[in-house]
Amino acid sequence: VTGGAVAALLLLLLLLLLLLLLLLLPWRRRAGGAGRVCVAVLGDVGRSPRMQYHALALARHGRKVALLGYLRDRPHRDVLRSAHIRLVPVAELRGLRVGPKLFQYVIKVLVQSVQLLYTLLRIDQPSYILLQQNPPGLPSIAVAWVAGLFWRSKLIIDWHNYGYTIMSLSHGRNHPLVQVAKWYEKLFGRLSDYNLCVTDAMKEDLWRNCNIKAVTLYDKPASYFKETPLELRHRLFMKLSRDYEPFRAGAEPVGSSAERSAFTERDGRDGRVLQPRGRPALLISSTSWTEDEDFSVLLKALEGYERFIEEGAKLPALVCVITGKGPLKDYYNGLIQKLHFKHVQICTPWLEAEDYPLLLGSADLGVCLHKSSSGLDLPMKVVDMFGCCLPVCAIHFECLHELVKHNENGLIFRDSRELAEQLKMLFWEFPTLEGKLQGFRQNLRASKGLRWDESWDQTVLPLLEHKE
Repeated sequence: VTGGAVAALLLLLLLLLLLLLLLLLPWRRRAGGAGRVCVAVLGDVGRSPRMQYHALALARHGRKVALLGYLRDRPHRDVLRSAHIRLVPVAELRGLRVGPKLFQYVIKVLVQSVQLLYTLLRIDQPSYILLQQNPPGLPSIAVAWVAGLFWRSKLIIDWHNYGYTIMSLSHGRNHPLVQVAKWYEKLFGRLSDYNLCVTDAMKEDLWRNCNIKAVTLYDKPASYFKETPLELRHRLFMKLSRDYEPFRAGAEPVGSSAERSAFTERDGRDGRVLQPRGRPALLISSTSWTEDEDFSVLLKALEGYERFIEEGAKLPALVCVITGKGPLKDYYNGLIQKLHFKHVQICTPWLEAEDYPLLLGSADLGVCLHKSSSGLDLPMKVVDMFGCCLPVCAIHFECLHELVKHNENGLIFRDSRELAEQLKMLFWEFPTLEGKLQGFRQNLRASKGLRWDESWDQTVLPLLEHKE
C-alpha cells in the first residue's frame, strides 16, 4: 500500500510539475513549424537505430529533424552528415545515491521530466513529435504530450515494448510501481494522435487492452546491412586483430608473404584475398546485456559444442563474438573468464557503428537470446542479420514466428542443449557448400524483403501527409 501510494503521488507530482511549467512559460508559437519533426528518445541516440532510421527517412523527404536524446555513443555517420538532422542533447542524470531506492526513483523521474520538457520547449516548433516508447516510458510520454500541447504538435508514439513489463523483470508483475506504470502507459498512450508498433501481435494487444489504434511498422534492415565483400572482410578482420586475440592468425608459415587474419589472408604476390582451408567458423551475437537476455544459455551451448569436438565430431574451431554494452556485461565477462576452451574463443568487443554491419555480413551464423518481456516485440538484431543474409538461431518466445521461420531462414531453440545440437548440425564438416546453413543463406538471398526506406514510405509517410 505504501509503495502504491508513493507511486501514485509520483504521477500526481509529475503532472502538477509539467502543468506548472506550462503556466510559467509564455504561450507562443515560433514561425515555420510545418515540415519540422522532433524525434525523441529518453535514451542513448547512438544505441537507438530505429529512431536514427526515422530521422534519416524524414530527412530524405526534406523534413528538418531535431533528433533528441542522450549523446553517449556516436550515431551512424549518415545521421552526423545529414544537413537536415540536428542532434539535440538531453542532460543525463547520474550519481543519485541518496535515500531509499524508491525515493531515488521519484527524484530521478521528476528531474528527467524537467530536463526533457525544457529541451523540448527550446527547439524550433515541430509539426510532429515522434517519441520512442521504449523503457523508460515514465516520464517521456507525459512530457511529450505536454510539449505537444505547448507547440500544438501532433504526437506519434512508436511502441517498441512496454515499460512496465521491463520493470517487472526486476520488481515482479505485482509490484505497486509496475502496476502504476502499466496504468500510466495505457492512459497517456491514448492521448497520442498516431501510434506505430513493431509487430501485429503488439498492434492487437494495444487495441484490445488499451483501446489504442496502431499501425505495424516492422523493423527492416537499413541499406548498409548486406553481405560483406571478401576484401572488406579482410580489412575489418585485420583492424579487429589489433585489439582482439580471436581475430589474429596463428603462427605464420615459414617464408610466407601473406597478410593473414584468423579468417582471411591476402596473397603477397597478387594481392588476392582468400579464405584459408581450416579457418574457424565465426558466430556472432549482439546484446544490451540486460535481464531479458540470458547469455548463460549460449555459454552452456558452447560447452556442449566443445564437448562434441573432444568426442571426435567433424566440427571447426569456433570464434564467438558478442557485441554491445550494458549493465550485465561485467557479470558475463566474469563467467566467460572462468571457461577454459581449447576449440572455442569468445570476445566481447564494442564496435563502431560502421563496423557492426560489416561484421554481421562477414559472419557464418547469428545467435539471438532476446526474450521479449511482453512477448510482443521482435529483436532488431535478427532483422539486421537477415539483411546481411546471415542465418540465425533464436530462442523461442511468443511472436518470434513473425520474423524467424523455423527451418527456412534459421532455427528456433528453447534451451542450451537444443542450441548446442543446432550448432553441431549447422557446422558439421564446415565450410561445406551444402547443408542447412547454406540453404538458409540461399533462402535469405532469395527473399529480398522490403528495406526500411520502402517500408517507411508505405507506412509512416501517409500519416505525416494526413491533414497537414
